[in-house]
Amino acid sequence: MVIEDLDKLSALIKRESNALLAEWRKQVRQLPSAQHLDTPTLNDHVPKLIEELAAALKARSDETIPEALGGASPPAHGVQRLEDGFDIEEVVAEYNILRGCVHDLANANGLTLQGKPFHILNRVLDGAIGMAVQSYATRQALEVQKRREEYLSFVAHDLRTPLNAISLATRFLEHTLGQGDGGSNEGLRMLNTLRRNVQHLDTLVGKVVKENTNLLTDAGIKLERRVFDLWPLVESLIHDLHPVAGTASTRLVNNVPDDLLVWADASLLRRVFQNLIANAITYTPRGEVVIAARSLDAAGAVECSVSDDGAGIPRQRLEKIFDKLETDDQRNDGVGLGLAIVKTFVEAHGGQVTVETKEGAGSTFRFTLPAAG
Repeated sequence: MVIEDLDKLSALIKRESNALLAEWRKQVRQLPSAQHLDTPTLNDHVPKLIEELAAALKARSDETIPEALGGASPPAHGVQRLEDGFDIEEVVAEYNILRGCVHDLANANGLTLQGKPFHILNRVLDGAIGMAVQSYATRQALEVQKRREEYLSFVAHDLRTPLNAISLATRFLEHTLGQGDGGSNEGLRMLNTLRRNVQHLDTLVGKVVKENTNLLTDAGIKLERRVFDLWPLVESLIHDLHPVAGTASTRLVNNVPDDLLVWADASLLRRVFQNLIANAITYTPRGEVVIAARSLDAAGAVECSVSDDGAGIPRQRLEKIFDKLETDDQRNDGVGLGLAIVKTFVEAHGGQVTVETKEGAGSTFRFTLPAAG
């Protein structure tokens, strides 16, 4: 009797596989992450899984789970569902929905899932769930780790500019105190200690950046937006970067209107400006860097810009200038993250960044900040 039930259930699943799959799709589309998927993407490996189930019932299979599911690729399905935006509960749910559809199909045709049929059905589907969830969780953990490591490299990269400013300011103070009498010896020793520690920090930061520059994933950015005055943010950044600009004899000009408000994450926006200004200083020795901004509409959208009259950018570099790891072949002091950070943070705000340049005449980087939603 059990053998007969197995054969009948196997034949029923094979005969009604399209109807079974259609009912499964109908129910799975109630899951939030499945609603936007086209039919081939939603189906993924499930048609093959139904074939595997019918075959396992026909063979009255006592195979191990990996053997029974060898052709169905649940691990690849788990990775696919991560890319589709499913959460892990939805991955489990879609398999359990298939289990319910098989039960309903059997009951509608006078078959009761008990004993061996019940055991095989659960073994195949539970095995698929386990393998899919394992691959989903493993890939998700790797993605989270990569995003964290890349964000760490972004933070480390952005620490180099203020550390450089501190180092230059320390050297200036050492030189100034060194011109005085012997009463400043203690101060000189303290400044020397500060300079050594700054150099040590810069070395550590450099190692973090170099160890993570091979990461090409998108950083997970959490915005903490608020409305604030832009002029003071730019003015304080110019003050902090003065030692760097002074060393290059570069003049920094704040042309941001003093009544202009922006809706943004102040910390990330400061880092956007810091990278653009530091980049401009690098290519504009004995020149001028102008930071400006203007309202785009009455709603509060803003366009910001950083312009210089420096070397400009060669045409062949323009297409890739915002790519991670893209560096200037003529320089060996960069790791190719500065403008990638700018692009990542601006786009996280919902804005866009562009560049206009002319070799020998300078460059202007512009980026937009949308109005408060």
